[in-house]
Amino acid sequence: MIAHRNLGFVAAAATLLAAAPLSAIFERWTWLIQATIAVAVVAAVAALARLARAPLWGQALGMLAGLTLALTWLFPGGGELLGIVPTPSTFTHFGGLLDSSLEDMRSYGVKVPDTDPLLFVTVLGVGGVAVVVDVLTVGLRRPALAGLPMLAIYSVPVAVYVDSVPAVPFVVGAAGYLWLLVTDNVDRVRRFGRRFTGDGRDVDVWEASPLAAAGRRLAVVGVLLAVVLPLAVPGMTGGLLDTLGAGSGSGNGNGRPGQGGTGRVDLFAALSGQLNQSEVADLVKVTTNEPSPFYLRFGVADKLTSTGFREGTPTGRPVGDLPAPSARGVEQRTYRATVEVTKNLTMPLLPVYTEPVRAEDLDDNWAYDPSLQVVFSRRDNSREKRYAFDYVRSTYTPAALRRSQPLPADHAVRRLHPAPPPVPEVEELVNTLVRGKDTEYDKVRAIYDHFSSENGFTYSLSTKGGTSGREIVDFLDNKVGFCQQYAAAMTWLVRAAGIPARVAFGFANGSNSSDGTYTLTNRNLHAWTEVYFNEVGWVPFDATPAYGVQGSTRSAWAPDTDAPEEETPTPGSSSAPGDVGPSAGPAGPEGPEEDIDSGLALGGEAPTEQAPVWPWYAAGAVLALLALLALPALRRAALRRRRSGTAAPAAPAVRAGTTGDAPADGRRMMVLADAERARADAHAAWDELLDTLVDYRVRVDRTETPRATADRLSRETLTADAAATTAVRLLGRAEERARYARDPLTGEELLPALRAVRTALAARADRRTRLVAAALPPSVLLRWRMGTAEASSRLVATGGRVRHRLLRWNPRRLLASRMAR
Repeated sequence: MIAHRNLGFVAAAATLLAAAPLSAIFERWTWLIQATIAVAVVAAVAALARLARAPLWGQALGMLAGLTLALTWLFPGGGELLGIVPTPSTFTHFGGLLDSSLEDMRSYGVKVPDTDPLLFVTVLGVGGVAVVVDVLTVGLRRPALAGLPMLAIYSVPVAVYVDSVPAVPFVVGAAGYLWLLVTDNVDRVRRFGRRFTGDGRDVDVWEASPLAAAGRRLAVVGVLLAVVLPLAVPGMTGGLLDTLGAGSGSGNGNGRPGQGGTGRVDLFAALSGQLNQSEVADLVKVTTNEPSPFYLRFGVADKLTSTGFREGTPTGRPVGDLPAPSARGVEQRTYRATVEVTKNLTMPLLPVYTEPVRAEDLDDNWAYDPSLQVVFSRRDNSREKRYAFDYVRSTYTPAALRRSQPLPADHAVRRLHPAPPPVPEVEELVNTLVRGKDTEYDKVRAIYDHFSSENGFTYSLSTKGGTSGREIVDFLDNKVGFCQQYAAAMTWLVRAAGIPARVAFGFANGSNSSDGTYTLTNRNLHAWTEVYFNEVGWVPFDATPAYGVQGSTRSAWAPDTDAPEEETPTPGSSSAPGDVGPSAGPAGPEGPEEDIDSGLALGGEAPTEQAPVWPWYAAGAVLALLALLALPALRRAALRRRRSGTAAPAAPAVRAGTTGDAPADGRRMMVLADAERARADAHAAWDELLDTLVDYRVRVDRTETPRATADRLSRETLTADAAATTAVRLLGRAEERARYARDPLTGEELLPALRAVRTALAARADRRTRLVAAALPPSVLLRWRMGTAEASSRLVATGGRVRHRLLRWNPRRLLASRMAR
């Protein structure tokens, strides 16, 4: 029974470890605390049932009852007995949580907040898996099959997480499964009693056999390969918006075509990186029958974090089942557009006009999120896609927007777009702007009108991007930026006023148009603000100065604040976003016509002609390579210099002694050679000679005596050079005396002898050998290889000793010994 209880505990712990990947989809760790409580209750009930010798079906029923009690305590409905005993109203409450969880799954993207419906589904799922794992592991003794329900938990974040699930939770879950298998294996072996080796020596049950140790090593290697291989093999990781500068980073993308497919897109980094590129690349060609279309749209940033706005994770239905627009009091017309994406644009999003109602030439890999109003895919990308769609163009009027009432506090859109963290400077500005404004639209217009040249705002690409609270304050103080800052700042201020808002990304119309066809480049990338009005929907507001956006589109509800008053459309005129006409042509109040650059790279301060940075990287790489190649030669030169400093003839040492014919003081001076210095000189000279032989590819026999080596060199290598022969014999004699004689050889010049031998060896070597000896000395490389091998051997030996000591004091061995008693 002790073994079963231990195995049941491991099964419960392994279930919790297998649930570790769920941390990738929750913002907090509340789910883990509640799941731990539920699993602990299940494991405790299972242990009590086995202690009472209940049958397997009784154990399963007991665990389900324990799970129900845990859920009742964690998610009370208000009608429970004693707070934990469920009643019919409790199960009705559970059904409501399940229904609400479906709505939350559609409303929220990862990472999701701690809502009761989502937590209930998570705890119910993890607890149910704990019951199945316990039955399979302890009841049926089939722990390998327990990996299937564990895999079901892991499949949840894999299915809903756009990015690949982080490696650490996967490793934790795999470790839990391996722990379960090892525990079951040990329990099975222990049933046979003590093990014995072939020589009759008994082996403790916890002592690993070679086969078991090999199995564990293979398991560890398998887990490491599962983690590392997808990172190393191209195409196995989810690609990002490579063309636009994907991922988290500085935003200074290279503008080159990407290799990506699906994945999370850092739209702010993409936008910043592309607008600062000197090269112009065609990204999209769109043809529409709408006379003055609004911006072509592909992404939304609606999640507000500590670092600013970030894009949410889209969820929705296939593009073959597009919803119909539901705005009230708005004039709507249907148009048709055809889009051709070039090979330069690779992202998991497709550019479309707002509110598409029918799509053609798109397969089931593509879906539409009606909340974010984006077309996305988790298995495909936009590269070289051609498709057509019908879309609805909504026309708003200031009067209709003023009739929109504030959203209720519990409205889903308000919950998904909360107010930003309080920033004193921003709060003060917002309160000043909206003071005296009665309607939602008037508050938004007051914020929108604030971003005008009259208030000192100008357009420039040379500013640093950023959307956090402090960066918003810097922009409001400096009043210089490009569309990223304008869109993020207006969205932040509108949210601070209590109105839902988000940042949209797409393409401005640009100037390359003819007969309803627009060729859009990386310079036409743009960002603007969308504000939600009750019973109307998302309404666009572009706060970026019109003179900074080539193809800028203004409207009756969001006119050009820098244009003359008479050019603003009247309420009775047509109010389509394009009715005012493109306003990129006229010069803004701060800049004349010649300051306008193509597309979004505008303003006199914009770095439109950035010098390429790749030559600097290439030069740095070449210098690093040269420094690396020079290391052996530098090491050889240092060794030679150090040996040359000790290879001078030993200086005589003066010592006082007493003799019969001493001076009047009875003492006279005796001159003796410094033996230790002479031996050091001889050893240094001999080591230098051996390294020189290795450098010039001359055979070195470490078993020979110094005299034998000198004789062999004289006979075989230096026969044509008498001076070199004499020099090598001198070096051999000096080393021999230093090793074996009481008095070493003194007073000889060893450095000239070394130079003579080196000159003779260089003369007989070919050019390639001399070049290698100078640039990549083989003696240094050989010494490094030998040092690495010795260090590796020492490390292996140390690891073996540590492992042996740990095995001696292994707590499992102590536990096994206690149980054996």
